[in-house]
Formats: sequence, C-alpha cells, structure tokens
Amino acid sequence: MDHDTPDSVAPQVRRLKQRAISDRLRESLLFLPLVLLAGGVVAEEVAHAVDRHHRIGWLTLFTMAPDAAVTLLSTVAGATITTAGVVFSLLVVSLQLASGQFSPRVLRTFWRDRMGQVLIGLLLATFAFCVLALSQIDTGADQAPTLTMTCAVALALASILAIVGYLNRITRQQYVGRIMERIQLEATDLIGDLPYGSRMGHRCGEPITAPDPDAGGSPALIVRAPTDGWVQQVSYRAIMAAVPAGSTVRLETRVGSYLIRDEPLARIWPAPDATTGRRAARQIGEAVIVGATRTMQQDIDFALRQLNDIGLRALSPAVNDPTTAIEVILRITSVMRPLLHAELPAQSQRDGDGRTLLTPWDLDHAEYVRHAYGQIRLYAGAHPQVALTLVRVLRMLRDVTAEHAGDDAPAVAELDRQLAAVLDDARRAGLPDTELEPLMAAAGRRQE
Repeated sequence: MDHDTPDSVAPQVRRLKQRAISDRLRESLLFLPLVLLAGGVVAEEVAHAVDRHHRIGWLTLFTMAPDAAVTLLSTVAGATITTAGVVFSLLVVSLQLASGQFSPRVLRTFWRDRMGQVLIGLLLATFAFCVLALSQIDTGADQAPTLTMTCAVALALASILAIVGYLNRITRQQYVGRIMERIQLEATDLIGDLPYGSRMGHRCGEPITAPDPDAGGSPALIVRAPTDGWVQQVSYRAIMAAVPAGSTVRLETRVGSYLIRDEPLARIWPAPDATTGRRAARQIGEAVIVGATRTMQQDIDFALRQLNDIGLRALSPAVNDPTTAIEVILRITSVMRPLLHAELPAQSQRDGDGRTLLTPWDLDHAEYVRHAYGQIRLYAGAHPQVALTLVRVLRMLRDVTAEHAGDDAPAVAELDRQLAAVLDDARRAGLPDTELEPLMAAAGRRQE
C-alpha cells in the first residue's frame, strides 16, 4: 500500500466536500428551479435573436398576428405563475402529511424528488420566457416572431405534461410502502459499497488487534470539534495521513453521531509538537464532514432510524396500524440480511508508516441488530401479528448468520437476545397462552 500524505489524500477530502454540497443541492427546492429559470431567460434571448435576423418559413403552424401573440403570451404567463403557487401548496401539504403520518425524517425523500423540482423550474422558466417575449413583440409588425411563439407554446405544453406527471407521482409517493422502498434501496446501495468503496472510504491500513494507547502513560493531543452538527462523512485515510509516522489516532465519533462544539473529536498519541499538532487538528477537522442534518451519504444506520420511526408511529395508539409496522419489520430485514453478510471496515488499522487508526465507536454487526430491532420490539409485544413477524425474521436472520459467521458470532448472540426479548415483551404485555403459543413455535421454544 502506498504511504498516504496530506497532499495525496487531499483529492479525497475535496470529493467528500463536493459530495456534501451536491447532497444539499439535491435536496434544495431552489437550485434546480433557478437553473431552469435562467435557462428560460437564455432561451428567450436566443429565440428573439434568431427571429430578428431570420424568418423561419417551415414554422407556419404558430404564425399569428402580434395582438393574438400578446394575448396568448399573457394567458400562459398568468396561468404558469398561478400553477407554480398551487404546486408549492401541494408540496407543503405532502410534507405535512408525511411528517405527521410517518416521520419528520422521511421528508428528505420528498425534497429530493427531481420531478417536483423540474416542474417548479419549468413553470418559472415558462413564465419568464413569456414575460420577456411580451416586452419584445412589435405590435406594428405584420406577424409575431415565429420561433419565439413556437417555443412559448412548446413550454406551455411541456408544463401541462409535467403537471399531470407530478400529480400522478405525488399521489403514489404518499403510499408508505413507496417511502420505505426508497429508504431500503438507498441503504442497500450503501451496503453494496462496503467495506471500502467510492462512498464508504478506502482502505488505509491492515487490520490489527486494537491496542490501548493510554497504557503507555504518554500524553495525548485532544483535537476538539470545530462546530455543532451531525457527522455526515468521514475520510479515515485523511485522518491517518494527518498524524506523524508512528502515531496512534483514535476517532471519538462516527458517521451518524451528533457533535457538540469543543467536545473531543480525536486523540493523538504521542502528542506532537505545537506546530504539527495544529496542522493535524486542522486536517482532521477537514476530514470529518459535519452538517445540520443526518444524511445517507455514508450512514446506513440512518436508514434503520427512519424505518423504525415509521414503525413506532404505526404502533402508537393514535395511529394503531400494525400492518404498516409489519411491513417496516420486513423492510428492515431486507436491509439487515445483506448487512450481516457484508464485511465492515476494521475498527483498528495500521499503515506502512506505523500510524494506527482506532475507530471504536463505529457500529459492528451486533450493534446494527440492536439498532434495527431493539426499539420497535418494545412496542410489538402487545400486537400478536407484529410480534410473530418479528420472531420469524429474527429466527431467519439467526440461522443464515450462523451459517455465514458461525454460532459464536456476536451478531448471532444479539439476534438470540432480541428473540428472547420479544417473547418476554409479549408475556409482559399480557398476551394469553393462545397467542403466545404461535410465538413460541416460531421461535423454536416450548411454552413454560
């Protein structure tokens, strides 16, 4: 493996920052509409310039008098800006329904919808095109500019088609199964990138047994968090390259956790000199991308959080929708099965320069199991069908994980613990023996 230096890993850090910016722009309801609005202005100027110097003879379908063109452009401009307001209203209502019915965390799936952003931008572009065209029509001419009117009609027709497509899409997006499917597929894509891929990071050393850097008694340099927010991405290679050869650096956070300004972000043993320490602290701070919200750029656990939120809302007395909770458990299991078979990045790595990276807060397979089922399990005991589904998927995951990793794997032990806890929760909820017997049979245990 090549020896990493701050200069050699700088492109990777830039890619992380660019990916963070791209993710924010993708969720923006302003960026793409503004781009299309600017495109509408440019298109009108180009069409006007062509009409001023050339008369296109084959565009006879939209040849009309200037007065008729003014009426048409005024009608289209007024209709599109009104429709843009209606689309905004529909989007706000959709966000309110999704937030109240499912979870505030799932709103990101609506913000990222390209169809809605394109529709808003197309309406604004059509409005701008028609308004600018109105100001450039010569009412004393024998006919209106042909290319400009053709483009205006084409934009109006495209807007109508986009509205119909958006209405069809937004009604389908409200179905909870579609929301969960998008979350599941996004998580599955990240799992497919494990352990070292374009999004999850590159190998920065060989796995080793985790040493205890505090045992030597040498002082450590504490690198403190520069800001508050959620850890969205981390470049382990950049963190390791930031410290001197022979050093040990321990990252005190992980992707998906919340950072508080000035809390320990990393520790370096032995403590370097002041100049090297300041440089290392700056480079480590740049290698940890922090944002205002959790994202799915590297955070598989966030998918489990979103699905659990939907399931917990479904099991609440106010909603009481066990069918949705059952689908949540099945979707979580669709994420967990490939995850339990995937190799996770090592929590202790050492490179060729003797630098050691420790990431003890990264989730292992057992912790993923606990995050996936530990919370929804507490509320499933009172619902026999939900509890039965949970028992069946835990039993299935336990069997396939034992075949893959062995009965002694920590994930197998955690699955056994969750399976036993489901039965305990069902007893504590007061389910009668007639309801407990199917649970016991599914778990492969006898009624005591």
